[in-house]
Amino acid sequence: MLHSNDAASKSDEQALILDFAGVLTASPIDTHRAWCVSEGLEPGAWHATLNDHPEGRRLYAALEIGEIGQAEWNEGTAALLGEHVDPMNLMGRAWADVPPARRMVALARAARAAGHRLALLSNSFGLDPFNPYEHVGIWDLFDVHIVSEREGLAKPYPAIYRLALERIGLPGERCVFVDDHAVNLPPAAALGISTVHVTDEDAAVTELEALLGVTPGPAA
Repeated sequence: MLHSNDAASKSDEQALILDFAGVLTASPIDTHRAWCVSEGLEPGAWHATLNDHPEGRRLYAALEIGEIGQAEWNEGTAALLGEHVDPMNLMGRAWADVPPARRMVALARAARAAGHRLALLSNSFGLDPFNPYEHVGIWDLFDVHIVSEREGLAKPYPAIYRLALERIGLPGERCVFVDDHAVNLPPAAALGISTVHVTDEDAAVTELEALLGVTPGPAA
């Protein structure tokens, strides 16, 4: 049986659900453009191959839901980028210099210290041989991990948001979801989850401070 103080504490509990790339990291666009130049490619080659090329889109969608692994994706995507592109750890090389979003990470740590539950809800770009979550050092921050590769479904498919709530153990009305892609927000809102669209890290952190009643410490 819960004592009154325990019940009050439980009723105040909230969950912060965070996307990864573009939320817990800085926008990767400039880093990817610089990486392309270092590989002898046009600056926009990474984005164009993953987003505009039909086979590039197919490969990435298959990677997200675990139909192919990162090593197979590396091979297929390197071939699309150019004959001279080495497939070895392609994803890791392209993402290695993308910095963490330090203020957002500090906000997440403050939320956890305040007793809120933390969940990672991320469309995967593979876990092996390059694990982006361990590379940035945020995996252990979370109580719950929902990574699309492991679940076989990806945002914005509604079932992945329902799965997140089930694992968090809180109703949508006590959760906040943060993503940098607007298309991923409506399915969360339909479940009663408050949503924050990240277009600027500082503005998003300010919005979350108000929603969660926490103030982050200095960004590491």
